[in-house]
Amino acid sequence: MASAAAGNSKNETSIQIGVSRPPLPLTDLPTPEEVFNKPKIGGKELITCVLGPSMIALGVSIGSGEWLLGPLGFGKYGFMGLGFLVMISAVLQTFYNVENARYTLATGEVPIVGFNRFPPGLFFWVPVSLILMYLAWIWGGWAAAAGQGLYALFLGGPVNMKDPGQLQTVRIIAILLLCLSFVIYLFGKKIVRTMEAIDTFLVFLILVVLITLTIIFAPGKMWGEMLLSIVTPAMPPKGIDATTLGAIMGYTGFASGFNFMLINYYRDHGYAMGHRCGFYSGIVGGAKVDVLPSGCTFSDTAENRATWKRWFRYLIIDQWAVFFVGAMIGMFIPSMLVVALAVTPGAAEPTVANMPVYAAMELGKRAAWLFPFVLFIGSLILWKTQTTLLEMLIRNTADSAIAVSPGLRQWIAGDPRKFYYLMAVILIVAIGIIIHLALPTKLLQISANMANLASIIYPLVLIYLNRQLPEAARGGIWSTIMLIANVVFFGFFFLNFLSLQVAGKPLVVF
Repeated sequence: MASAAAGNSKNETSIQIGVSRPPLPLTDLPTPEEVFNKPKIGGKELITCVLGPSMIALGVSIGSGEWLLGPLGFGKYGFMGLGFLVMISAVLQTFYNVENARYTLATGEVPIVGFNRFPPGLFFWVPVSLILMYLAWIWGGWAAAAGQGLYALFLGGPVNMKDPGQLQTVRIIAILLLCLSFVIYLFGKKIVRTMEAIDTFLVFLILVVLITLTIIFAPGKMWGEMLLSIVTPAMPPKGIDATTLGAIMGYTGFASGFNFMLINYYRDHGYAMGHRCGFYSGIVGGAKVDVLPSGCTFSDTAENRATWKRWFRYLIIDQWAVFFVGAMIGMFIPSMLVVALAVTPGAAEPTVANMPVYAAMELGKRAAWLFPFVLFIGSLILWKTQTTLLEMLIRNTADSAIAVSPGLRQWIAGDPRKFYYLMAVILIVAIGIIIHLALPTKLLQISANMANLASIIYPLVLIYLNRQLPEAARGGIWSTIMLIANVVFFGFFFLNFLSLQVAGKPLVVF
Protein backbone atom coordinates (compact mmCIF):
# COMPACT_ATOMS: atom_id res chain seq x y z
CA MET A 1 0.00 0.00 0.00
CA ALA A 2 2.84 2.39 0.74
CA SER A 3 3.93 2.29 -2.89
CA ALA A 4 0.55 3.56 -4.05
CA ALA A 5 0.89 6.63 -1.91
CA ALA A 6 4.51 7.04 -2.83
CA GLY A 7 3.69 7.29 -6.50
CA ASN A 8 1.27 10.20 -6.35
CA SER A 9 2.13 11.12 -9.92
CA LYS A 10 0.51 13.93 -11.86
CA ASN A 11 -1.64 11.37 -13.71
CA GLU A 12 -3.23 9.97 -10.56
CA THR A 13 -6.58 11.23 -9.32
CA SER A 14 -6.55 9.41 -5.96
CA ILE A 15 -4.39 7.30 -3.66
CA GLN A 16 -5.32 4.30 -1.59
CA ILE A 17 -4.23 4.20 2.04
CA GLY A 18 -4.73 0.94 3.90
CA VAL A 19 -7.73 -1.34 3.49
CA SER A 20 -11.55 -1.34 3.61
CA ARG A 21 -11.93 2.42 3.05
CA PRO A 22 -12.34 4.42 -0.19
CA PRO A 23 -9.32 5.89 -1.97
CA LEU A 24 -8.52 9.51 -1.13
CA PRO A 25 -9.18 11.92 -4.02
CA LEU A 26 -6.31 14.26 -4.83
CA THR A 27 -6.88 18.00 -4.71
CA ASP A 28 -5.05 21.12 -3.57
CA LEU A 29 -4.36 22.12 0.01
CA PRO A 30 -6.32 25.20 1.05
CA THR A 31 -4.15 28.04 2.29
CA PRO A 32 -4.55 29.38 5.84
CA GLU A 33 -5.71 32.68 4.33
CA GLU A 34 -8.48 30.86 2.46
CA VAL A 35 -9.58 28.89 5.51
CA PHE A 36 -9.67 31.80 7.96
CA ASN A 37 -10.73 34.41 5.38
CA LYS A 38 -7.79 36.70 6.11
CA PRO A 39 -5.54 38.52 3.60
CA LYS A 40 -2.47 37.51 5.63
CA ILE A 41 -1.75 35.36 8.68
CA GLY A 42 0.39 37.37 11.07
CA GLY A 43 0.92 37.20 14.81
CA LYS A 44 -2.54 38.56 15.64
CA GLU A 45 -4.29 36.19 13.25
CA LEU A 46 -2.24 33.28 14.56
CA ILE A 47 -3.55 33.86 18.08
CA THR A 48 -7.14 34.84 17.25
CA CYS A 49 -7.85 32.50 14.34
CA VAL A 50 -5.32 29.71 13.87
CA LEU A 51 -4.48 28.45 17.35
CA GLY A 52 -7.21 26.92 19.47
CA PRO A 53 -7.70 23.14 19.36
CA SER A 54 -5.10 22.57 22.09
CA MET A 55 -6.97 24.91 24.43
CA ILE A 56 -9.83 22.41 24.42
CA ALA A 57 -7.40 19.68 25.47
CA LEU A 58 -6.04 21.86 28.27
CA GLY A 59 -9.55 22.54 29.51
CA VAL A 60 -9.96 18.79 29.88
CA SER A 61 -6.55 18.00 31.33
CA ILE A 62 -6.76 20.54 34.15
CA GLY A 63 -9.93 18.86 35.33
CA SER A 64 -8.76 15.26 35.44
CA GLY A 65 -5.08 14.62 35.92
CA GLU A 66 -4.17 18.13 37.00
CA TRP A 67 -6.95 18.90 39.47
CA LEU A 68 -7.50 15.45 40.97
CA LEU A 69 -5.12 12.63 40.13
CA GLY A 70 -1.84 14.54 39.97
CA PRO A 71 -2.43 16.41 43.23
CA LEU A 72 -3.54 13.13 44.85
CA GLY A 73 -0.24 11.47 43.92
CA PHE A 74 2.03 14.43 44.62
CA GLY A 75 0.17 15.22 47.84
CA LYS A 76 0.81 11.72 49.18
CA TYR A 77 4.27 10.98 47.76
CA GLY A 78 5.97 14.29 46.97
CA PHE A 79 7.61 15.49 43.74
CA MET A 80 10.85 13.55 43.46
CA GLY A 81 10.41 10.51 41.26
CA LEU A 82 7.05 11.68 39.91
CA GLY A 83 8.06 15.01 38.41
CA PHE A 84 10.47 13.53 35.88
CA LEU A 85 7.95 10.89 34.80
CA VAL A 86 5.27 13.54 34.33
CA MET A 87 7.63 15.50 32.10
CA ILE A 88 8.33 12.39 29.99
CA SER A 89 4.60 11.72 29.74
CA ALA A 90 3.91 15.27 28.53
CA VAL A 91 6.71 15.13 25.95
CA LEU A 92 5.60 11.76 24.56
CA GLN A 93 1.95 12.79 24.42
CA THR A 94 2.84 15.94 22.48
CA PHE A 95 4.76 13.92 19.89
CA TYR A 96 1.83 11.50 19.70
CA ASN A 97 -0.62 14.38 19.21
CA VAL A 98 1.46 15.74 16.36
CA GLU A 99 1.48 12.36 14.60
CA ASN A 100 -2.29 11.98 14.96
CA ALA A 101 -2.79 15.49 13.65
CA ARG A 102 -0.34 14.84 10.81
CA TYR A 103 -2.76 12.23 9.45
CA THR A 104 -5.83 14.44 9.87
CA LEU A 105 -4.20 17.52 8.33
CA ALA A 106 -3.04 15.46 5.35
CA THR A 107 -6.31 13.59 4.72
CA GLY A 108 -9.14 15.45 6.47
CA GLU A 109 -10.11 12.19 8.16
CA VAL A 110 -10.26 12.19 11.95
CA PRO A 111 -8.12 9.49 13.57
CA ILE A 112 -10.95 7.21 14.69
CA VAL A 113 -12.06 7.01 11.04
CA GLY A 114 -8.53 6.70 9.68
CA PHE A 115 -7.74 3.82 12.05
CA ASN A 116 -10.28 1.74 10.13
CA ARG A 117 -7.79 1.62 7.24
CA PHE A 118 -5.42 -0.53 9.31
CA PRO A 119 -5.76 -4.28 8.61
CA PRO A 120 -8.01 -6.15 9.13
CA GLY A 121 -10.20 -3.12 8.44
CA LEU A 122 -13.28 -1.34 9.66
CA PHE A 123 -15.28 -4.40 10.79
CA PHE A 124 -12.61 -4.94 13.44
CA TRP A 125 -11.52 -1.41 14.28
CA VAL A 126 -14.91 0.31 14.52
CA PRO A 127 -16.17 -1.85 17.41
CA VAL A 128 -12.73 -2.11 19.05
CA SER A 129 -12.11 1.65 19.01
CA LEU A 130 -15.59 2.51 20.23
CA ILE A 131 -15.48 -0.08 23.02
CA LEU A 132 -12.06 1.13 24.23
CA MET A 133 -13.19 4.73 24.02
CA TYR A 134 -16.31 4.07 26.09
CA LEU A 135 -14.40 2.02 28.64
CA ALA A 136 -12.20 5.06 29.19
CA TRP A 137 -14.65 7.96 29.10
CA ILE A 138 -18.20 6.94 29.86
CA TRP A 139 -17.80 6.74 33.65
CA GLY A 140 -18.89 10.31 34.32
CA GLY A 141 -16.45 10.79 37.18
CA TRP A 142 -15.92 14.45 36.35
CA ALA A 143 -19.61 15.32 36.58
CA ALA A 144 -19.85 13.34 39.83
CA ALA A 145 -16.80 15.13 41.27
CA ALA A 146 -18.25 18.50 40.25
CA GLY A 147 -21.53 17.50 41.89
CA GLN A 148 -19.63 16.64 45.07
CA GLY A 149 -18.03 20.09 45.08
CA LEU A 150 -21.28 21.96 44.45
CA TYR A 151 -23.13 20.01 47.14
CA ALA A 152 -20.33 20.75 49.61
CA LEU A 153 -20.73 24.42 48.67
CA PHE A 154 -24.44 24.19 49.52
CA LEU A 155 -23.78 22.35 52.79
CA GLY A 156 -21.00 24.71 53.81
CA GLY A 157 -18.75 21.74 54.59
CA PRO A 158 -17.50 18.43 53.19
CA VAL A 159 -19.94 15.85 51.86
CA ASN A 160 -20.19 12.54 53.68
CA MET A 161 -19.78 10.21 50.69
CA LYS A 162 -20.66 7.22 52.91
CA ASP A 163 -24.12 8.68 53.58
CA PRO A 164 -26.46 7.18 50.92
CA GLY A 165 -28.67 10.27 50.90
CA GLN A 166 -25.83 12.72 50.39
CA LEU A 167 -24.17 10.47 47.82
CA GLN A 168 -27.40 10.28 45.82
CA THR A 169 -27.76 14.07 45.92
CA VAL A 170 -24.25 14.38 44.49
CA ARG A 171 -25.24 12.11 41.63
CA ILE A 172 -28.44 14.02 40.90
CA ILE A 173 -26.45 17.25 40.69
CA ALA A 174 -24.06 15.48 38.33
CA ILE A 175 -26.91 14.52 35.99
CA LEU A 176 -28.15 18.11 35.97
CA LEU A 177 -24.63 19.26 35.05
CA LEU A 178 -24.62 16.83 32.13
CA CYS A 179 -27.83 18.44 30.90
CA LEU A 180 -26.20 21.85 31.20
CA SER A 181 -23.33 20.55 29.06
CA PHE A 182 -25.86 19.61 26.38
CA VAL A 183 -26.99 23.23 26.26
CA ILE A 184 -23.44 24.32 25.36
CA TYR A 185 -23.47 22.11 22.26
CA LEU A 186 -26.52 23.90 20.87
CA PHE A 187 -24.67 27.11 20.09
CA GLY A 188 -22.25 28.28 17.41
CA LYS A 189 -21.63 28.25 13.69
CA LYS A 190 -18.99 25.66 14.60
CA ILE A 191 -19.36 23.82 17.89
CA VAL A 192 -15.56 23.64 18.00
CA ARG A 193 -15.28 27.44 18.06
CA THR A 194 -17.79 27.64 20.91
CA MET A 195 -15.74 25.09 22.85
CA GLU A 196 -12.48 26.90 22.12
CA ALA A 197 -13.85 30.23 23.32
CA ILE A 198 -15.15 28.76 26.58
CA ASP A 199 -11.99 26.76 27.23
CA THR A 200 -9.66 29.66 26.49
CA PHE A 201 -11.46 31.88 28.98
CA LEU A 202 -11.70 29.20 31.66
CA VAL A 203 -8.11 27.94 31.28
CA PHE A 204 -6.70 31.44 31.75
CA LEU A 205 -9.07 32.20 34.64
CA ILE A 206 -8.34 28.94 36.42
CA LEU A 207 -4.57 29.10 35.97
CA VAL A 208 -4.42 32.71 37.19
CA VAL A 209 -6.37 31.74 40.33
CA LEU A 210 -4.30 28.62 40.98
CA ILE A 211 -0.95 30.31 40.34
CA THR A 212 -1.92 33.14 42.69
CA LEU A 213 -2.97 30.74 45.45
CA THR A 214 0.18 28.65 44.98
CA ILE A 215 2.45 31.71 45.18
CA ILE A 216 0.73 32.71 48.43
CA PHE A 217 0.71 29.31 50.17
CA ALA A 218 3.65 27.35 48.72
CA PRO A 219 7.05 28.28 50.22
CA GLY A 220 9.92 29.20 47.92
CA LYS A 221 11.82 26.04 48.82
CA MET A 222 8.97 23.92 47.48
CA TRP A 223 9.13 25.67 44.11
CA GLY A 224 12.77 24.65 43.88
CA GLU A 225 11.95 21.05 44.80
CA MET A 226 9.24 20.93 42.16
CA LEU A 227 11.47 22.33 39.39
CA LEU A 228 14.32 20.01 40.38
CA SER A 229 12.04 16.98 40.22
CA ILE A 230 11.20 17.72 36.57
CA VAL A 231 14.83 17.39 35.44
CA THR A 232 16.06 14.75 37.90
CA PRO A 233 15.74 11.11 36.77
CA ALA A 234 14.55 9.04 39.72
CA MET A 235 12.55 5.94 40.52
CA PRO A 236 8.86 6.43 41.43
CA PRO A 237 8.25 7.18 45.12
CA LYS A 238 8.44 4.22 47.45
CA GLY A 239 5.04 2.79 48.29
CA ILE A 240 3.10 4.37 45.42
CA ASP A 241 0.48 1.95 44.10
CA ALA A 242 0.24 0.91 40.46
CA THR A 243 -3.25 2.37 39.98
CA THR A 244 -2.31 5.86 41.18
CA LEU A 245 0.99 5.86 39.27
CA GLY A 246 -0.63 4.71 36.03
CA ALA A 247 -3.43 7.24 36.41
CA ILE A 248 -1.02 10.15 36.81
CA MET A 249 0.95 9.10 33.72
CA GLY A 250 -2.21 8.56 31.70
CA TYR A 251 -3.80 11.88 32.58
CA THR A 252 -0.78 14.13 32.34
CA GLY A 253 -1.56 16.44 29.42
CA PHE A 254 -4.75 14.87 28.13
CA ALA A 255 -5.10 11.07 28.08
CA SER A 256 -2.07 9.33 26.57
CA GLY A 257 -3.34 6.86 23.96
CA PHE A 258 -6.77 8.47 23.72
CA ASN A 259 -5.35 11.84 22.70
CA PHE A 260 -6.50 11.00 19.18
CA MET A 261 -10.01 12.05 20.25
CA LEU A 262 -9.05 15.72 20.48
CA ILE A 263 -7.59 15.75 16.96
CA ASN A 264 -11.13 15.89 15.52
CA TYR A 265 -11.12 19.55 16.50
CA TYR A 266 -8.34 20.26 13.99
CA ARG A 267 -10.62 19.08 11.20
CA ASP A 268 -13.55 21.16 12.44
CA HIS A 269 -11.27 24.15 13.01
CA GLY A 270 -10.34 23.92 9.32
CA TYR A 271 -6.69 22.87 9.46
CA ALA A 272 -5.33 21.85 6.02
CA MET A 273 -7.43 19.12 4.32
CA GLY A 274 -9.83 19.21 7.24
CA HIS A 275 -11.23 22.38 5.68
CA ARG A 276 -12.56 20.29 2.80
CA CYS A 277 -14.27 17.65 4.96
CA GLY A 278 -16.91 19.54 6.97
CA PHE A 279 -17.64 20.24 10.64
CA TYR A 280 -20.35 19.99 13.29
CA SER A 281 -22.44 23.13 13.72
CA GLY A 282 -24.81 24.16 16.48
CA ILE A 283 -28.58 24.45 16.31
CA VAL A 284 -28.42 28.10 17.38
CA GLY A 285 -26.18 30.12 15.07
CA GLY A 286 -25.23 27.15 12.93
CA ALA A 287 -26.44 25.75 9.62
CA LYS A 288 -26.69 22.44 7.82
CA VAL A 289 -23.11 21.41 6.99
CA ASP A 290 -22.20 17.97 5.68
CA VAL A 291 -19.38 15.94 7.26
CA LEU A 292 -17.77 13.81 4.56
CA PRO A 293 -17.65 10.06 5.32
CA SER A 294 -14.19 9.80 3.74
CA GLY A 295 -11.32 12.24 3.36
CA CYS A 296 -9.14 13.58 0.57
CA THR A 297 -5.49 14.46 0.25
CA PHE A 298 -3.23 16.73 -1.75
CA SER A 299 -1.30 16.39 -4.99
CA ASP A 300 2.48 16.43 -4.93
CA THR A 301 3.12 19.94 -6.26
CA ALA A 302 5.58 22.61 -5.18
CA GLU A 303 2.71 24.87 -4.09
CA ASN A 304 1.07 22.16 -1.99
CA ARG A 305 4.39 21.26 -0.37
CA ALA A 306 4.94 24.88 0.65
CA THR A 307 1.39 25.16 1.99
CA TRP A 308 1.81 21.91 3.94
CA LYS A 309 4.91 23.27 5.67
CA ARG A 310 2.91 26.29 6.82
CA TRP A 311 0.07 24.18 8.22
CA PHE A 312 2.48 21.83 9.96
CA ARG A 313 4.32 24.78 11.51
CA TYR A 314 1.02 26.06 12.95
CA LEU A 315 0.33 22.57 14.32
CA ILE A 316 3.74 22.48 16.01
CA ILE A 317 3.12 25.88 17.62
CA ASP A 318 -0.33 24.82 18.83
CA GLN A 319 1.01 21.61 20.33
CA TRP A 320 4.32 22.67 21.87
CA ALA A 321 3.59 26.28 22.84
CA VAL A 322 0.01 25.71 23.99
CA PHE A 323 -0.55 22.04 24.82
CA PHE A 324 2.84 21.07 26.24
CA VAL A 325 3.52 24.27 28.18
CA GLY A 326 -0.05 24.39 29.44
CA ALA A 327 0.02 20.73 30.46
CA MET A 328 3.19 21.20 32.51
CA ILE A 329 1.89 24.33 34.24
CA GLY A 330 -1.52 22.76 34.72
CA MET A 331 -0.12 19.63 36.36
CA PHE A 332 2.52 21.12 38.63
CA ILE A 333 0.78 24.26 39.90
CA PRO A 334 -2.35 22.55 41.37
CA SER A 335 -0.15 19.71 42.64
CA MET A 336 2.22 22.08 44.39
CA LEU A 337 -0.72 23.84 46.03
CA VAL A 338 -2.03 20.51 47.37
CA VAL A 339 1.45 19.45 48.53
CA ALA A 340 1.86 22.77 50.39
CA LEU A 341 -1.51 22.21 52.07
CA ALA A 342 -0.86 18.52 52.84
CA VAL A 343 2.44 19.12 54.68
CA THR A 344 0.90 21.76 56.95
CA PRO A 345 0.56 20.50 60.55
CA GLY A 346 -2.98 19.33 61.23
CA ALA A 347 -3.86 18.97 57.54
CA ALA A 348 -5.95 16.03 56.35
CA GLU A 349 -4.34 13.43 54.10
CA PRO A 350 -5.36 13.57 50.41
CA THR A 351 -7.48 10.51 49.59
CA VAL A 352 -9.60 9.14 46.78
CA ALA A 353 -12.73 10.13 48.71
CA ASN A 354 -11.83 13.74 49.59
CA MET A 355 -9.78 14.80 46.54
CA PRO A 356 -12.56 16.74 44.74
CA VAL A 357 -12.91 19.07 47.77
CA TYR A 358 -9.49 18.70 49.42
CA ALA A 359 -7.96 22.04 48.38
CA ALA A 360 -11.12 23.92 49.34
CA MET A 361 -11.30 22.27 52.77
CA GLU A 362 -7.67 23.00 53.63
CA LEU A 363 -7.70 26.55 52.26
CA GLY A 364 -10.91 27.19 54.17
CA LYS A 365 -8.97 26.60 57.39
CA ARG A 366 -6.78 29.57 56.50
CA ALA A 367 -9.52 31.93 55.37
CA ALA A 368 -13.21 31.07 55.52
CA TRP A 369 -14.06 32.72 52.19
CA LEU A 370 -11.58 30.49 50.36
CA PHE A 371 -13.70 27.39 51.03
CA PRO A 372 -16.67 28.39 48.82
CA PHE A 373 -14.44 30.21 46.32
CA VAL A 374 -12.15 27.24 45.65
CA LEU A 375 -15.09 24.81 45.71
CA PHE A 376 -16.72 26.84 42.96
CA ILE A 377 -13.50 27.02 40.91
CA GLY A 378 -12.93 23.28 41.34
CA SER A 379 -16.50 22.43 40.36
CA LEU A 380 -16.20 24.71 37.33
CA ILE A 381 -13.01 22.93 36.26
CA LEU A 382 -14.58 19.50 36.60
CA TRP A 383 -17.85 20.41 34.92
CA LYS A 384 -16.02 21.89 31.92
CA THR A 385 -13.90 18.75 31.72
CA GLN A 386 -17.01 16.58 31.62
CA THR A 387 -18.57 18.89 29.03
CA THR A 388 -15.63 18.45 26.66
CA LEU A 389 -15.24 14.71 27.22
CA LEU A 390 -18.93 14.12 26.61
CA GLU A 391 -18.70 16.14 23.41
CA MET A 392 -15.67 14.11 22.32
CA LEU A 393 -17.61 10.90 22.87
CA ILE A 394 -20.52 12.26 20.85
CA ARG A 395 -18.47 13.47 17.89
CA ASN A 396 -16.18 10.43 17.69
CA THR A 397 -19.19 8.13 17.76
CA ALA A 398 -20.93 10.24 15.13
CA ASP A 399 -17.84 10.40 12.92
CA SER A 400 -17.41 6.61 13.08
CA ALA A 401 -21.06 5.89 12.34
CA ILE A 402 -21.33 8.36 9.46
CA ALA A 403 -18.12 7.02 7.91
CA VAL A 404 -19.22 3.37 7.83
CA SER A 405 -23.04 3.40 7.54
CA PRO A 406 -24.65 4.31 4.18
CA GLY A 407 -28.07 3.92 5.81
CA LEU A 408 -27.24 6.52 8.45
CA ARG A 409 -25.90 8.91 5.79
CA GLN A 410 -29.16 8.54 3.91
CA TRP A 411 -31.18 9.27 7.07
CA ILE A 412 -29.26 12.40 8.07
CA ALA A 413 -29.40 13.67 4.46
CA GLY A 414 -26.30 15.84 4.76
CA ASP A 415 -27.17 17.16 8.22
CA PRO A 416 -25.05 15.24 10.79
CA ARG A 417 -26.65 17.20 13.63
CA LYS A 418 -29.56 14.75 13.57
CA PHE A 419 -27.35 11.89 14.75
CA TYR A 420 -25.04 14.09 16.81
CA TYR A 421 -27.79 15.32 19.14
CA LEU A 422 -29.45 11.91 19.31
CA MET A 423 -26.15 10.46 20.55
CA ALA A 424 -25.85 13.31 23.05
CA VAL A 425 -29.15 12.37 24.68
CA ILE A 426 -28.34 8.64 24.71
CA LEU A 427 -24.95 9.21 26.32
CA ILE A 428 -26.29 11.56 28.98
CA VAL A 429 -28.82 8.92 30.02
CA ALA A 430 -26.13 6.21 30.04
CA ILE A 431 -23.65 8.25 32.08
CA GLY A 432 -26.41 9.22 34.50
CA ILE A 433 -26.78 5.52 35.28
CA ILE A 434 -23.06 4.69 35.31
CA ILE A 435 -22.07 7.36 37.85
CA HIS A 436 -23.85 5.26 40.48
CA LEU A 437 -21.10 2.61 40.26
CA ALA A 438 -18.24 4.12 42.28
CA LEU A 439 -16.78 7.22 43.94
CA PRO A 440 -15.80 10.01 41.49
CA THR A 441 -11.99 9.85 41.88
CA LYS A 442 -12.02 6.05 41.66
CA LEU A 443 -13.88 6.32 38.36
CA LEU A 444 -11.19 8.67 37.05
CA GLN A 445 -8.39 6.30 38.05
CA ILE A 446 -10.04 3.56 35.98
CA SER A 447 -10.40 5.92 33.01
CA ALA A 448 -6.77 7.05 33.16
CA ASN A 449 -5.40 3.52 33.13
CA MET A 450 -7.60 2.61 30.16
CA ALA A 451 -5.98 5.53 28.33
CA ASN A 452 -2.62 3.82 28.87
CA LEU A 453 -4.03 0.69 27.21
CA ALA A 454 -4.80 2.74 24.10
CA SER A 455 -1.14 3.80 23.99
CA ILE A 456 -0.14 0.21 23.31
CA ILE A 457 -2.35 0.08 20.21
CA TYR A 458 -2.82 3.33 18.31
CA PRO A 459 0.78 4.58 17.94
CA LEU A 460 1.49 1.41 15.96
CA VAL A 461 -1.54 2.07 13.76
CA LEU A 462 -0.28 5.61 13.11
CA ILE A 463 3.13 4.34 12.00
CA TYR A 464 1.36 2.27 9.35
CA LEU A 465 -0.93 5.08 8.17
CA ASN A 466 1.50 7.98 8.18
CA ARG A 467 4.08 6.13 6.08
CA GLN A 468 1.48 6.07 3.25
CA LEU A 469 0.70 9.78 3.23
CA PRO A 470 1.84 12.04 0.39
CA GLU A 471 5.62 12.31 0.61
CA ALA A 472 5.60 15.91 1.84
CA ALA A 473 3.40 14.98 4.81
CA ARG A 474 5.31 11.92 6.02
CA GLY A 475 7.30 12.02 9.21
CA GLY A 476 10.90 10.91 9.48
CA ILE A 477 12.55 8.24 11.57
CA TRP A 478 12.08 10.32 14.72
CA SER A 479 8.31 10.17 14.28
CA THR A 480 8.48 6.37 14.36
CA ILE A 481 10.86 6.32 17.32
CA MET A 482 8.65 8.60 19.41
CA LEU A 483 5.52 6.59 18.62
CA ILE A 484 7.26 3.38 19.69
CA ALA A 485 8.43 5.17 22.85
CA ASN A 486 4.76 5.91 23.62
CA VAL A 487 3.97 2.20 23.36
CA VAL A 488 6.81 1.21 25.69
CA PHE A 489 6.36 3.97 28.29
CA PHE A 490 2.59 3.95 28.73
CA GLY A 491 2.35 0.24 28.05
CA PHE A 492 4.47 -0.49 31.11
CA PHE A 493 2.14 1.48 33.39
CA PHE A 494 -0.94 -0.22 31.96
CA LEU A 495 0.50 -3.72 32.34
CA ASN A 496 1.53 -2.90 35.90
CA PHE A 497 -2.03 -1.74 36.63
CA LEU A 498 -3.53 -4.76 34.87
CA SER A 499 -1.40 -7.17 36.88
CA LEU A 500 -2.64 -5.55 40.07
CA GLN A 501 -6.26 -5.97 39.00
CA VAL A 502 -5.92 -9.54 37.75
CA ALA A 503 -3.24 -11.11 39.96
CA GLY A 504 -3.62 -8.90 43.00
CA LYS A 505 -0.09 -7.53 42.76
CA PRO A 506 1.73 -5.34 40.22
CA LEU A 507 4.57 -6.54 38.03
CA VAL A 508 6.89 -4.02 39.66
CA VAL A 509 6.52 -2.79 43.23
CA PHE A 510 8.01 0.62 44.06
